[in-house]
Amino acid sequence: MRLLHTSDWHLGHTLYDVSRDAEHAAFLDWLLETLEAQSVDALLVAGDIFDTANPSAEAQAAWYQFVAKARRRMPRLDVVVIGGNHDSAARLDAPDPLFAALGVHVVGGLPRTRGAMDQERLLVPLHDAKGRVGAWVAAVPYLRPSDLPPVPGDMGDRLVEGVRAVYAEVLSAARRRRQAGQALVAMGHCYMTGTELSALSERKILGGNQHALPVDLFPDDVAYAALGHLHKAQRVGGREGVRYSGSPLPLSLSEAGYRHQVLLVELEGDALREVQSLPVPRTTDMVRVPSRDAAPLDAVLTQLEGLPAHDADTLEWRRPYLEVCVSLPRPEPALRQKVEKVLEGKAARLVKLTPAYTGTGGALAEVQPGLSLKERTPEDVFRARYARDFEEPPALALLEAFHTLLTDVQEESP
Repeated sequence: MRLLHTSDWHLGHTLYDVSRDAEHAAFLDWLLETLEAQSVDALLVAGDIFDTANPSAEAQAAWYQFVAKARRRMPRLDVVVIGGNHDSAARLDAPDPLFAALGVHVVGGLPRTRGAMDQERLLVPLHDAKGRVGAWVAAVPYLRPSDLPPVPGDMGDRLVEGVRAVYAEVLSAARRRRQAGQALVAMGHCYMTGTELSALSERKILGGNQHALPVDLFPDDVAYAALGHLHKAQRVGGREGVRYSGSPLPLSLSEAGYRHQVLLVELEGDALREVQSLPVPRTTDMVRVPSRDAAPLDAVLTQLEGLPAHDADTLEWRRPYLEVCVSLPRPEPALRQKVEKVLEGKAARLVKLTPAYTGTGGALAEVQPGLSLKERTPEDVFRARYARDFEEPPALALLEAFHTLLTDVQEESP
């Protein structure tokens, strides 16, 4: 049977206050086409459906419309969704009676009944094209510390061992239910050891880096573990069957170089046969000028002049996002105006202007380490602070302005 693994949609996301709704709509349309074209039996979404716990009406509408379209186009498709750290567990679980009637299984938070884990909601059968159960999914959502059972103090880290205990219980229940030839599949939204975080858009969840989860959380009889949280697609611990699918869209400018994808997983009996990457089409490009590091303003302006012109037929949301990085040896009060003037009539949209200061970056005390603050004149402090950002000395006009301001302050002091 065929599974499609995706995660971290972050519906409702904005990039520097620019809505991504149209990009997400394009992705969801592509996903529907891909599910149908690849004859997928089950869709696994491993958390972070929404970007925030209180998503916009537009983001919620996109989610419900996707579910409705998927059910109309592929009535036999099994859909299993777990909550992530960005999601509100209660919000995802609220429509459960409706989703259950549609055959869509959503687990927003760890379900409990009279204090015990509700294994019925965490175990989901997946059906092949002939309607037979081909696999069982342990659909474990993002686990918060309050979800974890107490563990003896001599067993190691309380959080890690608590997560291990939850997965062990759910997987054990799945083993009791599955029959010969049926695969064991796990889902999780977590941070695993030996993985690579995105620089700007991810958090080390649960308890920080020291609580990264070990890959042996998933025993060898787990044919595939569909993970969410990390936006860069990657294997865990070198295991082919323990994977992050990554986010379908770059969620920060630092993720522009990632290969955004979904994963097509083929099971043969109770074993993993193959995992195939399906690249998600990039509908809106991300451009950085210069492509690496920063450059002086004149060089940057020259590069910006060479960018393609705006085509009036291009939809606004298809215009590339642009980050501009300028090295500044001296203050440049009109920096934004100069950059925006050159960009008039260009296709790219400026979303981030990053100044890279060329000064020492050191603390003020390091400039004259032998002197205390009381021994420094106001001009000493001003020059030291200026040198921290800029490699060139302050201009004479700037020093004169500083002394004028200083005199005004001193004359007003009692």
